Amino acid sequence: MKEEHFGPIWFIPGENKGKYPFCHSVYIEGAGVLIDPASDRERLLKLRKDHGVKMVWLSHAHEDHLMHLDLFDDLPLWISDKESALLSSLETFLDWYEIDQQDYRQYWDQFLKEEFHFKPRKPSQFLQGGQVIQLDGVTVDVISTPGHTSGHLAFFFREPKVLFMGDYDLTRFGPWYGNLDSSIEETIESINLLKKLPAEVFLTSHEEGVFKGDPGKLWDDYLNVIHERNRRLLVFLIQPRTMEEIVGAWIVYGREREPKAFFELGERALMKKHLDHLMKLGKVFQEKDRYVKML
Repeated sequence: MKEEHFGPIWFIPGENKGKYPFCHSVYIEGAGVLIDPASDRERLLKLRKDHGVKMVWLSHAHEDHLMHLDLFDDLPLWISDKESALLSSLETFLDWYEIDQQDYRQYWDQFLKEEFHFKPRKPSQFLQGGQVIQLDGVTVDVISTPGHTSGHLAFFFREPKVLFMGDYDLTRFGPWYGNLDSSIEETIESINLLKKLPAEVFLTSHEEGVFKGDPGKLWDDYLNVIHERNRRLLVFLIQPRTMEEIVGAWIVYGREREPKAFFELGERALMKKHLDHLMKLGKVFQEKDRYVKML
């Protein structure tokens, strides 16, 4: 992938097309703002040396958006006030993922420290939806887009008409909403909000990353992943099923994958959200430890 510039807005591609554990970064030239420093460690070091980075913003607190935050320990860090506490300690971060199983917790403890250089950070300032930030050469609208996480933010750069959507990435995998504070309903609302913004360039955190012009059918394809997960779960729930049976059906990932501490955790987290969603809609009910489709 190549780096692309849209006026003062620079798209910095992540390693391996920005696939997890990496993401694409955005740099605002002149203002020296770096958003989501998890793209390419060497490129970010060079960016700081040659052009200057004055502060770091995070679209949200997921580990694949802060992998190289340790390179900028001395700089101001801005993040949503709803997620600032998540960076206060590793224990708080693990609780956010609802990791209760001790061996899984040990896996993630090591993974976060070694792969993502996780260390506690205290934000310097909070970003909030509705904020308008006037930087050198560009006006930034901060847009609250909860669902993926409660404090997820998108950024619309007015003058070049560029929208950075963060983890609403329009990938074939579909949306993620597996954290304690995530929501399927809010995810759908946020995607529909982003569709309406008057952008000419759409930037995302993973894979394709740059869409010049309206992504068109990809919006519906992305949302339809949610509906397809619902459909497959309802088919499976024709018979009463335990949570373990539901996780073992691998509706999200398609098959059992390793390491379980990563994939089983994700499968369980997303299925919990779908069960909650379908019960709110009156399509599923719970009887003791089993879930079943309403007839």
